[in-house]
Parts: sequence; structure tokens; C-alpha cells
Amino acid sequence: MQVFVNEKAIKNRIEYLKAKGKTIGFVPTMGALHEGHISLVRESKKMCDITVVSIFVNPVQFDNKDDLKKYPRTIESDKIKLKKAGVDILFFPTEDVIYPPGLDTGVNLDLEGLDEKWEGAFRPGHFAGVVRVVKRLLDIVEPDCLFMGQKDFQQFTIIKMMLEKLDIPVRLIVVPIFREKDGLAMSSRNVRLSPDFRQKSTVLYKMLKYAKKHFNDKEIEQIENYALEQIKSAGLKPEYFKIVDTKTLEPVKNGTADTDAVAIVAAWAGDVRLIDNMIL
Repeated sequence: MQVFVNEKAIKNRIEYLKAKGKTIGFVPTMGALHEGHISLVRESKKMCDITVVSIFVNPVQFDNKDDLKKYPRTIESDKIKLKKAGVDILFFPTEDVIYPPGLDTGVNLDLEGLDEKWEGAFRPGHFAGVVRVVKRLLDIVEPDCLFMGQKDFQQFTIIKMMLEKLDIPVRLIVVPIFREKDGLAMSSRNVRLSPDFRQKSTVLYKMLKYAKKHFNDKEIEQIENYALEQIKSAGLKPEYFKIVDTKTLEPVKNGTADTDAVAIVAAWAGDVRLIDNMIL
């Protein structure tokens, strides 16, 4: 596995590989890697000749600076996992490489309100930061395929819109959520859960399954209210549990078999914020 830290070196390497006819798969991450990330790597290796993974804790997508400080940084163990998974290139840039002084890395884009609801409402500026860093990384790596996880449903929906609106020639591949045996969605934040909250957090998966089971036979509002009550009863503090359209993220009023809907949830387990979703 080759490790690059500066822009020119990785661009030269990828240009060389592309000249040889190699296809490039790209997995952007913030490190603290788990099996969910490795599942993205596996998909990339299946579909592309070369797999590039980036590790960069992006400061501009954190509205809460304490959250940025607490975000786990485990570069040495991350490298071991990536090598074992067969990653070809690790891009591990500093902030000055991603946001060099004098370079305008801002992205002026109308996201049609997708960035203002749900996660956007609770984390102001978050998606502007995500769009900015993903666009910058794509400019550097220039991959054929971009691999993202389903767990950040709103995030990949927004990135899909960005790719389409900016006419970026990259194929977005969304990989299903990788879960623990008890259903908890794998997340870099899970390591911060106390044993008590780790057990309590399984209520999120249970309520998503409940929503899927009853999507066609109960009122949407009834499902959402029941889920919120159960999450509270388990000892978590929910921010939202909503059933929304998979493309617009607008609330769904009535569930039918042909409705493209997803249940989305965000809740605090102590001082750790968890998100999850399930396509219905």
C-alpha cells in the first residue's frame, strides 16, 4: 500500500495508473475505521482495478468544535486494516493540503433545501463542509467510482445532487449499512459509548425494523410517535424519527407498496450522537 500526503504526488501516481488503463475506486473517510468502511473497500476492489482511501478529519463539517476534538484518530491501526483489506493507495493529507491558503475551495451550489432539514437542521453548516471536502478530494483523486455508505443517507443524497449539478463524471456507489450482531449500525463514534448506552442504543435498529414491518398497515404518524416514545423509554434522547421520501427527504404522508421511503433517526446516547436509517 502506497501512502501519499501531498496533492502533486498522488495526482502523478493516479495519472500514471490511468494511462495504463486502470480504473480508480475512491473511499473517502475520516479514519477510526471499522468493518463498515472495509465493506466499502471490498466493493471498490470488486468493481475497480485500483482502490484509493483517504483519511482526513474534515474540520469544516463540524459545527460543534468539541465533537471535532473528541473524534477518534487511530491512524496506525487504520493503516493496518487498510493494508489487510488490500487497499492500493492511502491519501493522508493535512489541512493545508486540502485547504491550501489562496485556493478557493468553496462550492457555490443550490442544494434545493436538502441541506437544511434533518441533519442540516441540527448541525448547521455541516453539509456545506461535506460538499466542500468531497468536491476537493474528487478534484485531487479524479476517480471513476465513489463509494459511500448508506448509513449517512442524507449525505450521499446530497453528494449525488452535487455530482449531477456540477456534471462530475464519477459513478456513485452506495453500499448497504454494516451492522453489529445486535443491529447497531457500525460507526466510528460507537467506541465512545459506555457499556450501558451501547446496550440501550439497540433500540434504534428495533424501531427501524418496526417501521419497516408496519409501513403498509399503520399510519405514518403513529409509527413515528411510537418509535420516539420507545427511544425515550430506552434512555436515549431522540432528535428525530421520520419516514421520508428517498429522493426529496420530504415527510411521507401515507405508506404504500410503491412508495420510495426511508425511515431516518438521530438520537443522543449520553454524549454520543447516533444516526441510522432503513429503506422501507
